[in-house]
Amino acid sequence: QVQLVESGGASVQAGGNLTLSCQASKYFTCMAWFRQAPGKEREGVATSYAGQFTSVADPVKGRFTISKDNAKNTLYLQMRDLKTEDTAMYYCAAATQRDVAPSGCELGLDFPYWGQGTQVSVSS
Repeated sequence: QVQLVESGGASVQAGGNLTLSCQASKYFTCMAWFRQAPGKEREGVATSYAGQFTSVADPVKGRFTISKDNAKNTLYLQMRDLKTEDTAMYYCAAATQRDVAPSGCELGLDFPYWGQGTQVSVSS
């Protein structure tokens, strides 16, 4: 059974830092972080392809870094200089190479596997 388990969410003050983790039950070629704030649509944050090629969405570029430890099947999201608008539930998503083939490891991919989420709350 495929599992994605996020951790690391917390309540922090603006300007603080957090690192989220996503432990996968197996290797996935493409993994990503998404977030959803209350009353808003889900938003893509960052992707990691094969643990080597990464991309980060413009709203968080320069503050968030995605990385992956292939040996541990764990995806990370390092977040620094957090802002109140970063408050959201953060989700980990994953796809196999077969899922990725048609369109690539992108935030617009229809990821078949999702975690339950970890809450990040940033106060001013």
